[in-house]
Amino acid sequence: MMSDQVELTNPVDTSVGGMKGHILRRTIHIGMCAIPFVYFSWGENVSSKLDMELQQIVASVILIALVAESIRLKFGITIFGQRDYEATQISALAWGAFGIGMVLLLAPHEAYAYPLILSLALGDPLMGELRRKGIESRKVMIYSTILILAIWLACSVQFDTPVVISLILAPVCMISEWPRLRYIDDNATMLLIPLSLILILEPFFKVMV
Repeated sequence: MMSDQVELTNPVDTSVGGMKGHILRRTIHIGMCAIPFVYFSWGENVSSKLDMELQQIVASVILIALVAESIRLKFGITIFGQRDYEATQISALAWGAFGIGMVLLLAPHEAYAYPLILSLALGDPLMGELRRKGIESRKVMIYSTILILAIWLACSVQFDTPVVISLILAPVCMISEWPRLRYIDDNATMLLIPLSLILILEPFFKVMV
């Protein structure tokens, strides 16, 4: 859902590899659920072995992703699972890597990182598949908001995410997927817009102190 072109075409038809490529794309998206688990469970151990700060590792991954994406764009390469139009613009995968990296740099706390990343990993594919099946926009918004709210409330129980923030951020995450920007993927907007709001609200809740 990045551009007008994407909105007017079937995502399966525009994916390199057709349906198999589309399935791989969705699988990678859902697989992002593992990122906060890996970060909080093993991040410190990895950083100790590499003799680096954990934030330095996150920043390094972002820089590597940006360099790799620059090379890919220079040669106009698309790989299995990517969309055809990504040959000439920043890919959803690169935007996702950048967005997740910024979450882990600016809000490296389970109360925020888990719901933000899980909302993207599960909410975006749900909205995409509902649209692909021809579900009307109003129902897409309702179903996706229910899922994302469930994620945030579950994190309120598990990681003490403030309930007020959960109630605010769930619809914000859903709405953040809807802007139809040609060069900025919803993988970025679904993370960076809610992240910005969290950083504004955090001084009132002091979760990360």
